[in-house]
Amino acid sequence: MWIVFAILSALCLGCYDVSKKQSLKDNSVTGVLFLSVLCSSVMLAPFLILSISGVIQSESVFYVQSASMHEHLLILLKSMLVLSSWFFAYIAIKHLPLTIVSPVNATRPMWTLVGALLIFGERLNTWQWTGVSIILIAFFAFSFIGKKEGISFRNNTYIWALLLAMFLGAASGLYDKYLMQHIDHNAVQVYYTFYQALLMLPVFVLSQRREKKTSGMAERQAVQWRWWIAGISLFLVLSDFFYLFALTYENSLIAVISATRRCGVIIPFLYGAVVLHDKNVKQKSVCLGFVLAGMICLLIGSMD
Repeated sequence: MWIVFAILSALCLGCYDVSKKQSLKDNSVTGVLFLSVLCSSVMLAPFLILSISGVIQSESVFYVQSASMHEHLLILLKSMLVLSSWFFAYIAIKHLPLTIVSPVNATRPMWTLVGALLIFGERLNTWQWTGVSIILIAFFAFSFIGKKEGISFRNNTYIWALLLAMFLGAASGLYDKYLMQHIDHNAVQVYYTFYQALLMLPVFVLSQRREKKTSGMAERQAVQWRWWIAGISLFLVLSDFFYLFALTYENSLIAVISATRRCGVIIPFLYGAVVLHDKNVKQKSVCLGFVLAGMICLLIGSMD
């Protein structure tokens, strides 16, 4: 059953990438990031308030448990890790083609898989190994196709930002597995979102006070509100809910969940090809076929 929630998380994650691309067009990275986490906090606040007041009972799937000081510190660490990953990812998605950013970022399961095998001792069956391998090969093929578009993976500053975001995201995925074994998944999602807004507030204020200028990755400009920013929050909240809920299953595998979530790349790929008219669509479509084949293998291998 947990694989179904992983797939739902993947679909929301794909829409999340599209919302980010549209929100960041001629817009401030820090501004969009702050407003998106602020919107997410507003969306989640009622669940915490209703849980504290007793309107939402503990047996409800939407109930938010209280957390100890130690647990809050663990969640704060997750917030810092995720924010760092998002900051670099936002920079990359703003300046690179959507059909390049999403597939390259989708290679993250490879690093999560290595970590899961070394840290948690997870073991995959034959179907799952086949599915993960096919998906990762397809993702790497996507990356090589990007070279045809004149994007140097060695010298492009934004590619390095994307890679850094990918590694930080993989570390966050491994940390999530640990958190889900000790803290309620709703508490993690709600509190880490609040902490993100608090952490971003001073950064946002300082960035908006600075004179508008451009200097490589230190780009500064006034933020413009767009409803796409609310879309970032909505799809992220839904994606995280399904993702964290999937991890609560005792037989869930972080490596498979991470690989499945990356299949959300299908949505931004189609958006980039049809709406944004990105290049090399035919070659990328072949790779996309391998992604779908890998998804089928994962589904078969995850059926009880």
